[in-house]
Amino acid sequence: MNIFDSIILGIIEGITEFLPISSTAHMIIASKLLELKQSESIVAFEVIIQLGATLAIMLIYLDKINLKKINLWTKVIVAFLPLAIVGFLFRHQIKELFTVATSAYMFIIGGVIFFIIEYFYKQKEEKAMVRSVEDVSLKQAIFIGVAQVFALIPGTSRSGSTIVGGMLSGLSRKTAADFSFLLAIPTMLAASGYEFLKNIDTFTSINGTILVVGFVISFITAYISVKLFLKFVAHYSLEWFGVYRILFGLFLLFYLVK
Repeated sequence: MNIFDSIILGIIEGITEFLPISSTAHMIIASKLLELKQSESIVAFEVIIQLGATLAIMLIYLDKINLKKINLWTKVIVAFLPLAIVGFLFRHQIKELFTVATSAYMFIIGGVIFFIIEYFYKQKEEKAMVRSVEDVSLKQAIFIGVAQVFALIPGTSRSGSTIVGGMLSGLSRKTAADFSFLLAIPTMLAASGYEFLKNIDTFTSINGTILVVGFVISFITAYISVKLFLKFVAHYSLEWFGVYRILFGLFLLFYLVK
């Protein structure tokens, strides 16, 4: 891996981590195109750039990270538990799903789901919806947490599954996105922490400049992409992302799946 690879992967991580288009799938594909094998050093590098993206989210929602919001964070942690339990128990089986073919099919399926969800969502959009993350109920948090479990399948998208889960449980798009991003904090910190401990010896063998560049690029691009996405979902539907997912999934099937 060189500086160019670090910049490209940092940009991809920052842009795709919180958009409903699956960062995992994009990282798998980018590594394939850059001819980077999924070695321990690549995994260690991905931990660093994920941390950069996570810190961007924490900065954006800094006003909600305090003891006054303990009720909110209780619900966030409850929502985190289903994925943590299923992910830990079936971690070996889940790794076997990490292929371009699986990502391609899930991209297409996810895109179709976005269209279906939006069709029914628009019909009830004028009715009362939860428009603040502080007002999300424990029941809604659990439902979103269960929806997040589907993100363990590459190509599904963690943010996509949780935003859809939030919309189905009665949250506005913007509120669903806000809760999804808050839920990303414990989810990504836990995933990054697990991989860090597992590959701690590998970090010493990686060029420090490559790590720093990837971290900074991921942080900046994640901050910008999340800010823009929050403005987007406040006014527009997820159908545009559905189009992208379907087209990108078809591209993967026809050009990259062998």
